[in-house]
Amino acid sequence: MCNTSSTEQIILLTNAYSQEKSSWRQEYKFAMGTSSSKDISDEDSFAELNCEEAEDTPSTPWHDGKGDCQQTDDASGKVPHVSSEPVSQHLDTPAGEVDSCIPTSCREDYEEPKGQTHIKTQLESLLEDLGLEHHFTEKLSLGTVLQIEERTITDEPAKCNSDLPWYFLKKLMMVNVTARNVKCTSVCKSTCEAASGNTELDLDGLFDSLHSGDVINPLDIITALFLCSDGFVRQEMALKMTMCQFSVPLLLPNCDTKQCTLMLWAMRDIVKKYRPQKLLESKGFIEDRIVVSELPMISFVRLGECSLSKSEILNQLLSNSQQYHDTFIHRNMECGDSPRRISNGLAEVTWYLPCGNKNMDVFSEPVAVANLRGDIASFETQFSFLYQTSAAVFVFFDNLDSECKLLINQHHKAQIFLVGNHQSQSFSLDALKKVATKLGLTNTNILLKAKHMNDADFIKHLRKTVSNVVENTKMKMGIEQMADIAHELGILVDEDCAECQSAKKNADAITAEIQDTLKYKEAQLPLQGQIWKELTVLEKEEFHLRKVGSENIEKYKSNLQVQKRKLREKQNSCDMSNAMTCFINAISSPGIERSYFLKWMRMNLDNLSREKLSGLREQYKKKCENSENKEEIKEIDRQLSNSSLGTEHFFREMGQIYEASVSLPETDPSRQQLQHLPKLCAELMLDGFPLELVDGDASNIPLRWVSDVLSQLNDLVSPKSKILVVTVLGVQSTGKSTLLNTMFGVQFAVSSGRCTRGAFMLLIRINEDVKKELNCDFMVIIDTEGLKSPELAQLDNSHEHDNELATLVVGLSDITIINIAMENSTEMKDILQIVVHAFLRMKEVGKKPKCQFVHQNVSDVSAHDKNLRDRKLLLQQLNEMTQAAAKMEKKEENKSFTDVMEYSPDTGNWYIPGLWNGNPPMAPVNAGYSEAVYELKKNIIQILGRCESSANNISEFTEWMESLWNAVKHENFIFSFRNSLVADAYMRLCTEFNKWEWEFKKEMYTWVTNAETRISNFGTVAVKSELSDMKELLTLLRSEACTELTKWETKILGNLKQYFEQTEGHVYLVERYREEFSISAKSLRQEMESSVYNQLTAAADIRQGMTKLDRIKKNHTKELEGRVCQLIQECRGKKVQMTDKELDQEFDKMWKSMVNELSFPQQKATNVFTNVDHYLRDNLSRKGSRVCQLLSQKRLQHCGLMPFKYTVEGICNQLKNKLSKLFIKDHVMTSQNMADSIIDACTQFVTEKMERKNNYHDTYIQEILHMIDERLQNSQSVKIDTEFEVSLKQHICGVAARQFQKMHEDFIHANDPYECLNQNKEKFCVDFKDVFHERDQCQKKAEEFTSRCLRPAVEDFVNRSLGPDITGEMLTRFQFSTRMFFQYSVLLDLLSKDDFENYKSYICSYEDHVKKWTHKQIEEHFSKGDKVFEFEDRHVLSSISSINDAINKAKTEKSGNVKTFVEDVCQELGDKLVISQDALGAFMFMNNADQEQFAHWLTECVKDMAQALTEKFKTETIQMKLKNLHVKPQNKLFTQVIGCGQQCPFCKAPCDAGASKHGEHFAELHRPEGLGRFRWDGTEKLVIDICSSLVNSDMRFCCDATKGEWHPYKDYREIFPDWIIQSDVSLEASDYWKYVLAKFNKEFAEAYNAEPADIPETWKTITHEQAEASLKESFNIK
Repeated sequence: MCNTSSTEQIILLTNAYSQEKSSWRQEYKFAMGTSSSKDISDEDSFAELNCEEAEDTPSTPWHDGKGDCQQTDDASGKVPHVSSEPVSQHLDTPAGEVDSCIPTSCREDYEEPKGQTHIKTQLESLLEDLGLEHHFTEKLSLGTVLQIEERTITDEPAKCNSDLPWYFLKKLMMVNVTARNVKCTSVCKSTCEAASGNTELDLDGLFDSLHSGDVINPLDIITALFLCSDGFVRQEMALKMTMCQFSVPLLLPNCDTKQCTLMLWAMRDIVKKYRPQKLLESKGFIEDRIVVSELPMISFVRLGECSLSKSEILNQLLSNSQQYHDTFIHRNMECGDSPRRISNGLAEVTWYLPCGNKNMDVFSEPVAVANLRGDIASFETQFSFLYQTSAAVFVFFDNLDSECKLLINQHHKAQIFLVGNHQSQSFSLDALKKVATKLGLTNTNILLKAKHMNDADFIKHLRKTVSNVVENTKMKMGIEQMADIAHELGILVDEDCAECQSAKKNADAITAEIQDTLKYKEAQLPLQGQIWKELTVLEKEEFHLRKVGSENIEKYKSNLQVQKRKLREKQNSCDMSNAMTCFINAISSPGIERSYFLKWMRMNLDNLSREKLSGLREQYKKKCENSENKEEIKEIDRQLSNSSLGTEHFFREMGQIYEASVSLPETDPSRQQLQHLPKLCAELMLDGFPLELVDGDASNIPLRWVSDVLSQLNDLVSPKSKILVVTVLGVQSTGKSTLLNTMFGVQFAVSSGRCTRGAFMLLIRINEDVKKELNCDFMVIIDTEGLKSPELAQLDNSHEHDNELATLVVGLSDITIINIAMENSTEMKDILQIVVHAFLRMKEVGKKPKCQFVHQNVSDVSAHDKNLRDRKLLLQQLNEMTQAAAKMEKKEENKSFTDVMEYSPDTGNWYIPGLWNGNPPMAPVNAGYSEAVYELKKNIIQILGRCESSANNISEFTEWMESLWNAVKHENFIFSFRNSLVADAYMRLCTEFNKWEWEFKKEMYTWVTNAETRISNFGTVAVKSELSDMKELLTLLRSEACTELTKWETKILGNLKQYFEQTEGHVYLVERYREEFSISAKSLRQEMESSVYNQLTAAADIRQGMTKLDRIKKNHTKELEGRVCQLIQECRGKKVQMTDKELDQEFDKMWKSMVNELSFPQQKATNVFTNVDHYLRDNLSRKGSRVCQLLSQKRLQHCGLMPFKYTVEGICNQLKNKLSKLFIKDHVMTSQNMADSIIDACTQFVTEKMERKNNYHDTYIQEILHMIDERLQNSQSVKIDTEFEVSLKQHICGVAARQFQKMHEDFIHANDPYECLNQNKEKFCVDFKDVFHERDQCQKKAEEFTSRCLRPAVEDFVNRSLGPDITGEMLTRFQFSTRMFFQYSVLLDLLSKDDFENYKSYICSYEDHVKKWTHKQIEEHFSKGDKVFEFEDRHVLSSISSINDAINKAKTEKSGNVKTFVEDVCQELGDKLVISQDALGAFMFMNNADQEQFAHWLTECVKDMAQALTEKFKTETIQMKLKNLHVKPQNKLFTQVIGCGQQCPFCKAPCDAGASKHGEHFAELHRPEGLGRFRWDGTEKLVIDICSSLVNSDMRFCCDATKGEWHPYKDYREIFPDWIIQSDVSLEASDYWKYVLAKFNKEFAEAYNAEPADIPETWKTITHEQAEASLKESFNIK
């Protein structure tokens, strides 16, 4: 160690250190993980060296008096701030904010002190930095820490150092495991700004900037807070820190006084529950206060420098492989590498407590682990203490002084272990040998981290060493016992203060007398026993009058009064017991002493309860196993209740003493002596202690007592007496107390082992900054205990007690938190019906409180996972209960829960995750739990802030309570209804999303159809566009498509957002799926975009190819028209009457002549195979050279000629000797099935393109290859080898190329100009003769235009539009509304037919089966009724309307020319109908009709056409219609409801997830694996196991994905990470498939080439009806 003499060397530490050891930069690099481990790296060395050397920390213990902190602290108080803080403070002031956010203390820190004689010590300097200097003398109290203020309910980050302690406390009080991650935003920003401000290279400057931040080490903050807090804040901090699994201070240092304190009181309240090895069999556990538990302690210290990170090693040592946790702060944590200013010499402690699971426990026995911060050479006192209290001390070092007096001079109590880093440069083996010899150590006592040893091995070795010590040591000591050693060493003990000791003495005097709780209560607390219960019965009878019989009522009531008076007299005749005298005297003591007293009382009584009640609980458990002992169970139940004893019983007795005294005359001395009691209790309430409102044992309120306490409270706080009330209702043991403690830091009188019943109220102060928002001074928390708790289940009046209690507290509250644990639905319903009755009654008395439902999932050593139900179920239950309650209360106008109170299912439900992040007792609190509770707290404050009614003051609250309680006593609660309503929120979301998705698809299909129409009409008379180039049109259309796609994507995302914002009660549960559906919407847009662009490109290219042909055809027609005109003139010139035969001959002659003269360019067909081969090679180009070889082995023209058969050579070569024949057979079958499925899909795609009779386009083969890739990628169950992929793609591309070649050639032939001209020869001849004879052509031409041009266009329009209509109609039906309903319907249909071939088809050819089933459903649905005809009729009428509009518009142009008229008509229809250019060209030939006459006849013809089409559509069958459709509804429906197409890797059940792009797959109904072809290795019998059960077992599986290796089912996600296979909810859920396999066992075995399964007898008894019922249960079908 280097001893510097001046603290000014903090700044110059670089130079000082580099002279002695190495350069700071090397060290810094190493600290950042860039240098070798030989340099210093541990936070206990690197950071401490910085600190200790700078502070001139002596190398001897504090009490030696060497080195004076005060001499050195001047610089440490100033210089660091000069270099960092002012810069960061000013740089970090956000734009638009003034500098006033910087606290004065921060500003003063860097100003040069003028005229000051006092030099700040290191501690004073740090406390001033943290803004805690005031609290060093006036300690922080719990009231201050727990009060509700702005910073506890906002998410403002710490802006300067003085915010840090409060930020830490806020997080810690909410048991947030991130509490120690404290850093103010100014430091974060200044570092960034310093780094980004300079653009030049300046490594020195860069290095300095990394060190310039004024970051405070979290350990300093914790130490400062413990130094500045009173005993109760320390207790609360220590308790919360242990819940977070943080280490807690054992020895707290004060670097000014060189003194440290043993934190015994701080740890007094920590109770731990654990299960050591000896209780493993009995499943019992130990529950005790940690300070009295005698456990071995293992201490870890450092001597000199050490390059091993001690704290990090400790964290690894204590963490099991499943979960690492930072128990101790180390340098690699946030701010952990900052120099420590006051926390050196801090000894922290944590405990490792086993849970009884050998696989999870690091140590099988409990052990305490202590960690001393700093070099033991500087802290001998602490080291001596640890040495004397520990079973073993592990000393970390790099280089030992061979003298090592510090270790040798210790009185040997603990075993000593030396832990060194052999890799360190300064390591000396000789020195180690000398020291080890002097200490008499063996090899087992020396642990060296050698070069070959990684961290894991080193930790394993260390863990083994510690385990040996723990298991074999006799040295076990509780922290309580350590106090004596502390005294010997001159260490202070926090419990030694006079107030604490006096309070302890008073508490012990009372509790020491307790031997038998029941007898003690009868002797020392007599007034709350039988007399008070009898009084309660009489009070209620006064209202109920159930036993009046034939007696006169008034006389009866009078008798009741007399009896009450006698009972009060009996109470007054009892002298005050010794215990009560002591108790009242103790709580009358001044100031903090009574708080200590009540805490000692509570802890002592808790200890007694744990001891006394455990025996009764065991008896209760045994008796409950035999349900015949009902009377005995009831008796033990009563004893349990009577044997519980807490401080609340003493206060209850105090209340009864006061109530009894009030019945005495006012002048009675006894009464006057007790008048101060309410004030005492009111003062305690102000100090944060709870007041019992309702005595749960007697189910009564001591009204006078409670009223007078509240009256005194009102006087104490007046005029600041406004209150808002938050009530918590819920079943006992559902995490309600933990919820309250996390939310408000309050602790009611509840403890493990006690059966507290009733309602308690507690005050929380509201700070001035929140008062304006809430308009109140205090928040009152009312907690109810024992509501429908297991203890009450056997007692007679539990229902009545619960209802009275609920009605009262709901009536008193401004907001009610209803804590529902879903583990027991019966209990949940009981609570809900009680709550609904309570709310209904409140509405009738004019109060409408708000409520929040909290759904918890609390884990504990003995608790199971809680079930979550969705909110729709909750709302339905609330509504039904409201109706039933309204009926009982005769207020039947209340139909729903929202009629009774303000409740939004969307905002009124809170889902709190499990409390523990892992398995207790070593699990820290789940950060999600803390955050969720914090959000709930903020929400409650917001709701209270929005309350319309102003807050009551305390006296108004008292009046309200009295009138409520009197009203409650009139009630007779009888509940006779039960309900079990279940709902599925996910299904609703899927249904909605499917609707939005289909709307999007349908709209885009319509848009694309119109776009294709525009493209088809481009360059013809039917186009309106000014554009001259197809490229321009394509660009324009793409731009329009993009706009349309964006519009719909935004719409779906908007719908989704709106859906999750709605107020119906089913949304919260599916919140976690929100992102999946959002991704699905975006993905849908991308898919649609790709598809749309491909269609537009293909249409444009095909149209572009047609343009030249159209021009040739047009020229031919023009040429023909000229020649015909010439021929007419020639024939007329002969002046001879010519017959039709002669005219035909003349026309033929002219035709032959013209055809010989005209040029007909030969249309050359493209070689489609070449194009396809190019795209195939391009697709496989990234797969390596092997692919090229495979592709060149076979020409594409020779592929696809035979059916595809998969051969196994490739996979066999890879997995030689690993696979059985059976496995290979299975692999081949699975691969073949997948290949068949892909081939079917591609064949369908090709067929659809062929039916369109269009030209071939390259995008078609690209789409096919994309389809293949997508399906191969999705395949989890088959390993895809290169040979398989290449041969499959070659096969499909070969078939597709052959088909596309034919399609292309057919298209060329159909559009050959010569053919087109020849087809119309007859028509041209007829037109020639008509013109020659000057016949009127108007009617004939109108008919021709209608039949040859308009009718085909209208029929095509109908066929294009009908597909989406049919699909849309089918999607409105139950079967197709969601993925799950579709699945359910298919399975139900299978069951109704109950045919093996159907089942086999479904399992083995799922896609094919469901497509056929879908097709059949369409046929069945549309065979009945006229739905399709309605669609067709609508489209025909729409077309006719457009045609008529076009005719009328063309008439107004008055061109006088039929050709122009027709062109005008076509142009109007150009966006809707595709009119054949060939037909139009032929129609225009020799057309000399009169425009007006033509228009007249055209209108008539269109009418006739409409009628003809209607007749035609009426007579067509649905099968005929489906053949002609462009969009095949069965295919669209399939893609809409098939989901992702994934199947369970084990049983092949299809995935039921709704969103197309979901992160994880799941199936509602899994099957016996034998149905998925699994069979037993060896016997070849089909497997009957169901994967939803197997995944919880120790069984193993072997399949293609495991490469033939056996793998545990429990770890199935290692192989199939995207699948979630949940356990069966009930045993009956899978009855459906059990029934199927049992019935068709032999058939499946035969089909799969396996042996029949061994079917259990129970499966054979499953009926058809049970199978159907299980199906309904699985899919939540009512």
